[in-house]
Amino acid sequence: MHSTSSPEPLSQYLLAVAAGIDTQSGWLRAARHVPSPNFDPRPGGILPELIVVHGISLPPDEFGGPWIDRLFTNTLPPGEHPYFEKIKDLKVSSHLLIRRDGEPVQYVPFQERAWHAGASSYQGRERCNDFSVGIELEGADETPYEPAQYRVLSAIILALCEAYPSLSLTRIAGHSDIAPGRKTDPGPAFDWQRLYALIRATA
Repeated sequence: MHSTSSPEPLSQYLLAVAAGIDTQSGWLRAARHVPSPNFDPRPGGILPELIVVHGISLPPDEFGGPWIDRLFTNTLPPGEHPYFEKIKDLKVSSHLLIRRDGEPVQYVPFQERAWHAGASSYQGRERCNDFSVGIELEGADETPYEPAQYRVLSAIILALCEAYPSLSLTRIAGHSDIAPGRKTDPGPAFDWQRLYALIRATA
């Protein structure tokens, strides 16, 4: 397993988040934008009501590289790694990724339905993609997430709740919470108490 780090300060990304969300376009201002084709309209004008936190690494347990961008844009080269051959036909996306150094990357506008949750249920309501925002953290279930990721995630959650009043700080779940038995991310390494402490300190 390896990690990459950016020489640019975390403050750059926090400033990007502080610039807020353009609710007309649905994009986080100053995040790196990598538009994915894997989305469609939310059905019936449904508003986002849930924030789902995921963990992702490509290949598994390896960090850095272009592979998450390539997965979400259907350009993952199957010959680059044996694992890529297994997932080459997946059509998936998330609204956002937060890389290990805290950089936010956006793939799908927030008002659209990203394909991140799969078969899922939250408080008895199925098809979570219809009413959720999906945020991926570059990481693995058993590997501690980086302080920068918690700081940027907390800031993004607050920005989302400010931009979309249908969202709430009381409706945040892990992928494993909405797809138990099928998904394990963001895993036991994710510190929920740390996230909520940062949200409380900033709100």
